[in-house]
Amino acid sequence: MGVKENVPTPHIEAKRGEIAETILLPGDPLRAQFIAEHFLREPVLFNRVRGMLGYTGLYQGKRVSVMGTGMGCPSMGIYSYELIHFYGVRNLIRIGTAGAVSPDVHVRDLVFGMGACTNSSYPSLMQLPGSFAPICSYRLLRRAADAADRMGLAYRVGNLLSSEMFYGPAEGADSVRKWASVGVLAIEMEAAALYTNAAAGGVDALTILTVSDHLLTGETTSSAERESGFTDMMRLALEIA
Repeated sequence: MGVKENVPTPHIEAKRGEIAETILLPGDPLRAQFIAEHFLREPVLFNRVRGMLGYTGLYQGKRVSVMGTGMGCPSMGIYSYELIHFYGVRNLIRIGTAGAVSPDVHVRDLVFGMGACTNSSYPSLMQLPGSFAPICSYRLLRRAADAADRMGLAYRVGNLLSSEMFYGPAEGADSVRKWASVGVLAIEMEAAALYTNAAAGGVDALTILTVSDHLLTGETTSSAERESGFTDMMRLALEIA
């Protein structure tokens, strides 16, 4: 994978070398700020363009970056592409929230996205002669599972749905039940774009999620808890960074 020369990019103001080879990618930039301030030593702000805060610091002696990505495949697609192709990032770990659809997954559970079904056209825009199946890096998935076992954290591994619609028929009960019937564990909005860009760029990616609500039972968490309360997910991602 060649690294392109024209940095800063339109969306990231960092200079070459200011972003680590491993980056955590929460959707919410305030979650990126929380991680930098509570978990990283000597964090340095490298991006504030469009309010998408990004930091690089040290975790247990390892150089790690964290940056928000916004919501949806198009936003994740932009940031992950620039990180891979302009900044040489090799390991991209999305840490976010999801709505559970499986009866075996509950609020505050951890879910590792082995694959990402999607109703987005993002993978098809790669113009491959068929349907691309976005999947995670087995190397990162194995490391996450091993770390979770060491930390005593319960987790589920399986398929996600990366949905382009937050409100509307794609998120309705009938649609949700159909996805659950084929083993989808939870719905989020970014993994399919992340996995597609990582595959095309020859790098590793994984999505680690905390279930913030259940789309069939109605159980939910607060916005404050979603911003800063899911520390097990944060610690786990940092352990495998």
